[in-house]
Amino acid sequence: MASTLDLTPRASARGVGSNADTTTPVYTYTAAGSAFQRATRPDYFGWLDHVRAAAGCTRPIRLAGQLLTVEPGTGRVLDSRHTDAMPDAAIYKACGNRRATVCPTCAQTYQRDAFQLLRAGLVGGKGVPESVAQHPAVFATFTAPSFGTVHARKVKRHTCRNRRRCDCRAEPCHARRDTGLCPHGRPAVCWARHEQGDAALGHPLCLDCYDHDHQVVWNIFSGELWHRTKQAAERWLAKLAQRRGVPRVEISTASGNTRKVAPVRLSPGKVAELQARGAVHFHAIARLDGVDGQDPDNVVPPPAGFTVDDLVDALRHAARQIAFHTPPHPDRPEGWPIAWGDQVDLEPIATDGSGEVTDGMVAGYLAKYATKSTEATGHTSTRLTADTIGDYADPDGDHTARLIDACWRIGRPIHTPAPLSERSREPRPRPGFVQRWECPDCGTHTRYAACPTCTAARQAALDTEPTKTATANPYARLRRWAHMLGFGGHFLTKARRYSVTFRLLRDTRVTFRRHEHQNHEHSATAAGPPVEQVDEDTTLIVGTLTFAGVGWHTTGDALLANTAAALARERHATGREELAHELGTTPAGIASAA
Repeated sequence: MASTLDLTPRASARGVGSNADTTTPVYTYTAAGSAFQRATRPDYFGWLDHVRAAAGCTRPIRLAGQLLTVEPGTGRVLDSRHTDAMPDAAIYKACGNRRATVCPTCAQTYQRDAFQLLRAGLVGGKGVPESVAQHPAVFATFTAPSFGTVHARKVKRHTCRNRRRCDCRAEPCHARRDTGLCPHGRPAVCWARHEQGDAALGHPLCLDCYDHDHQVVWNIFSGELWHRTKQAAERWLAKLAQRRGVPRVEISTASGNTRKVAPVRLSPGKVAELQARGAVHFHAIARLDGVDGQDPDNVVPPPAGFTVDDLVDALRHAARQIAFHTPPHPDRPEGWPIAWGDQVDLEPIATDGSGEVTDGMVAGYLAKYATKSTEATGHTSTRLTADTIGDYADPDGDHTARLIDACWRIGRPIHTPAPLSERSREPRPRPGFVQRWECPDCGTHTRYAACPTCTAARQAALDTEPTKTATANPYARLRRWAHMLGFGGHFLTKARRYSVTFRLLRDTRVTFRRHEHQNHEHSATAAGPPVEQVDEDTTLIVGTLTFAGVGWHTTGDALLANTAAALARERHATGREELAHELGTTPAGIASAA
């Protein structure tokens, strides 16, 4: 039963160290001594119950402030509590980080939510109609093109049962008899049979031959490539519907107008994965839906005649067709070509469990990668700045160092602003009043030099514009995402109609935890579950909490909290296994009734 505690202090927000001791231990400066001091206090069990919400979190957020219990009808304050009277004078909240290397416990919660979200889009539930199980669905994998030869593990024929723990004999990495040395004098062949976990996997055979600039640019534009691919697949399906004589659907817009749209649409959900070479590729679930003219947000089956083969053909056609060039850059005036690689895998999804690719397997596979980042490349860091870039970027270093250097170099400012002396000055009205005049635009009579009505209208229009204008340099984001090797998109995205949101799942979990210790018995005539029945004596809790720090007060507190959370997780896992065993051995009639 291992604890998830990371005993190495790290720099965090506002100079507060993660898991760094902020109080001096009495017995010793070790984690065990600090834990012993906490466990011998009389309020130990009260403290353990107080931190239960964040127990298991590696770097919890500490909040300080006041909590008021207010009566909704009158606004009268019934009770007042301050965090100074609570253990550690703070409220602990889990960090909620999705990365397993940062916080394993919060990442596990995120992974389970991602599994439920992705699976609900295939079989229904959580507010998604169960009829989606009959919609055509495809599990698609889009890979990046080759930017140079890298070490790889190739197995022509698998004899293992579990690919994750594959121990099959691999083929030679790059066995070539007609190639000796690359233009830089390095061997262009590799006869090694790499095993799982080999540190050489994903690294180029020659660092100078590898196109690091093209790879980081491809990473930053991969989101646009996916967007264009989805649009191309929808256009292909719309043309297919037109050839088959399926009429377009007329829908009403938010402004009250009507327009005609294609009778089919694509509802995808995708997860990004960074390979060992540092290039991103996408795993996606593509579901084919119809369009309801009365309610465009409604999820309906596609028109009759559309099958999973049509969806596979649409995605394959889009992957082969879509390609574009990036805008010019001083280092490459013609830009870089952006297109998918040769390996595009499209597998139909069987929601009834009869096929090789099932809904549970696909949802679990995508949810696993939703908690990962750049760990496969061997590089992990926070956002890089001008002060820290020198510790990671090196044009003559290893593979990841050259990728980070390419991000920082290509993302440099390429436009020099004009000096103030050369900029045109806009005429400003003279202060004071002038002769009475009439504005030719709105007809307002005023003695101000500028019409106040038109000025207020222009100011209102300016207020609706974003405060930060879009930069003219499309490569500027490479510096911001240099720690991600150029990829700046979300690791898990979905269409709005594919499934529910993470917020709905989190709110449901919060509501359940608030009422799990209450009596859930209610009359059969109740309108809904107990959590939806509002009592007349319901009170509101209003909190004015501020950020107090990150991490536990001492490493001993972290050790105790993480150990208690590990025990709870082990009991929970054991209970789930026993419940699954009982459901597997119980007759079908009783199981369905339960």
